Amino acid sequence: MTRNLAHGPLDFTQMPPVVKVLIVSNVALYALSWLVAGQFNHIFGLVPARVLGERWVWQVFTYMFLHGSLLHLLFNLLAIWMFGLPIESQWGSRQFLKFYLICGVGAALINVAMAPGSQVPVIGASGAIYGLLVAFAMMFPEAVVYLYAFFPVKAKHMAILFGVMEFFASATNATPGVARFAHLGGMLVGYVYLRWWWVLKMKATALGRGIAERRVALSERPSGRAGRPASRAMTYEEEMAEVDRILDKILERGEASLTPEERNVLKRHQPRPKDEGHA
Repeated sequence: MTRNLAHGPLDFTQMPPVVKVLIVSNVALYALSWLVAGQFNHIFGLVPARVLGERWVWQVFTYMFLHGSLLHLLFNLLAIWMFGLPIESQWGSRQFLKFYLICGVGAALINVAMAPGSQVPVIGASGAIYGLLVAFAMMFPEAVVYLYAFFPVKAKHMAILFGVMEFFASATNATPGVARFAHLGGMLVGYVYLRWWWVLKMKATALGRGIAERRVALSERPSGRAGRPASRAMTYEEEMAEVDRILDKILERGEASLTPEERNVLKRHQPRPKDEGHA
């Protein structure tokens, strides 16, 4: 079944906190870059030669908050709002911000690795945004997105289309002024994070919690007689198998395909807030 995710009118006060902060930060730094001018973009944009040669490591972070034109800024802000709003609503602000920054920094590192001697500053949030595009397509693969406001396309097809376009554009160097490697890097980092790291982290958390619950169950078993092993152990093994199946289903069909019962099983094994501080 095709899912159509609709956004309400643009109401800044109703936006989730991280999306709001990202929009304000990008607008503020765009205005600052125009007021300061000079070498601002060369200092805070991503210049691979300076990152490697002069250790200007802050650039892998600051570049994603700078933009070269008003159109560039507006397009990226629209993408942050479009993809960031449903993702942050599903994940929560902390996980969303972490994913956004991981994709942005990862895209920068890949761009530095692919063009280590470049003196041209790379600016823009596109690397992080392409990571959001991948996350949105994996979470809501059947959702309908209106490409360029006119052409309806499913999210999973849009992600594939953009990935292919970026790959061929980077291979042919058709648009030398655009950091294609950063775009592809953001997509790659986002996919790897969601496909392996995020899933492995959830499984490891569920495994640790299950072991602790089994120990508690065994310690509470009446002593003095050799009874049957606690039934909780068998229930836990069954639930772990179910968690594996549900995670595979999310990766194949998206979160929208889950039933209420599957959501309840997954919720019981999701990391608690206190577990996230050590990630």
